[in-house]
Amino acid sequence: MADRSGKPRRLLKAFLLTLPVLVLMAMMATQGRPLPEDPIELIPIIVAFLFIVGLFFLIVYTGRTHRYRSILFVTYAVCFVISFISNLFEVRGSMALTEEEMIQGHTPFCHMVIPMTVIPAALSRTIIFPGSMLQGFAAIGPMLILWLGASITLGRGWCSWACFYGGLDEGFSKIGRKPIIKRIKKKWTYLPFAVLLAIMVSSAATLTPTYCAWLCPFKTVTEYAEVTSATTLLQAGIFLPLFFGLVIVMPILTKRRTQCGLFCPMGAFQSFTNKVNIFDVRVAADKCVQCGRCVETCPTFCIDAESIKKGRTRITCTKCGGCIDECPKDAISYHIKGTRVGVKPQTARMMFVYPAFLFLSIMGSGMMAGAAYRMLLLITTGNVIQ
Repeated sequence: MADRSGKPRRLLKAFLLTLPVLVLMAMMATQGRPLPEDPIELIPIIVAFLFIVGLFFLIVYTGRTHRYRSILFVTYAVCFVISFISNLFEVRGSMALTEEEMIQGHTPFCHMVIPMTVIPAALSRTIIFPGSMLQGFAAIGPMLILWLGASITLGRGWCSWACFYGGLDEGFSKIGRKPIIKRIKKKWTYLPFAVLLAIMVSSAATLTPTYCAWLCPFKTVTEYAEVTSATTLLQAGIFLPLFFGLVIVMPILTKRRTQCGLFCPMGAFQSFTNKVNIFDVRVAADKCVQCGRCVETCPTFCIDAESIKKGRTRITCTKCGGCIDECPKDAISYHIKGTRVGVKPQTARMMFVYPAFLFLSIMGSGMMAGAAYRMLLLITTGNVIQ
């Protein structure tokens, strides 16, 4: 009898836990306004709503955080690229950003710039980015507040629950069944901190965001400085191979997020916010059998034999839930700092997953609906822009 009633109870519990997300996402979808009557505008909103709420239900019902977070996270990144590029062509006619547009502050603020702004802001009270503080899409002020709130809530969970680039290398890491490159030496995981130090110092010295100007692979799929000189041509020549190497090729070969784990300075910068975040991921020593499956599958190289002995992940942990899903003995769990390890792990998990998933959903819902709208436009009109 217990077995027969167990599944309905689980379904009911999952549904009740999903209700807050359902209500909040419905509010986000309508934004206090009537839904559009035009099917081309209405269908994308409904599809995005059902997709997001359905994935949260599966996270709760199955207990698999990483599996369904990853689906949403990869979709979010792909939809960001589709909607962002489409909007650029609709508004500007090109992905290229002219010098005049940069001077006028028309550049959307990107979180990748944040580490480079710290020293100049402290020394000269200057934000070294050609954008608007308060006006326009992705203005500097609102984006900084958004990042600060996410950092306090998620720590480096930002990199697996908020970053609109991270889903790209995660998506490519899903291609293929087994890794071709199986081992990455630990020393390479310190490279992002070296890149972080280099770009912070060089940005302070030149008062320009050097990573954005020279090293950001995501210029390939967003916007870039118009190629008008040998310098801008060289910059474009660096962006392209970095994107194909770190975001496409290496993730396919390693089945890991190599851009995020082995190069990204923003990820290294976010690692320090794990110190102030109340959530972490812990390993219960009495349950762990040292099988190493968590080490082999962590997408961002955030757990190793040394950290397991200490009962925790490394400072770089992105809280994606991959090691938790993979552990055959349930020895790894989300944890609230200051509480005993392994006590009510499902409660700690839900307390983390609610804000993390809602942040990802709020960031991604508009982009998903926007990308679906562009695809419907393509099907009905033959063009992704109006």
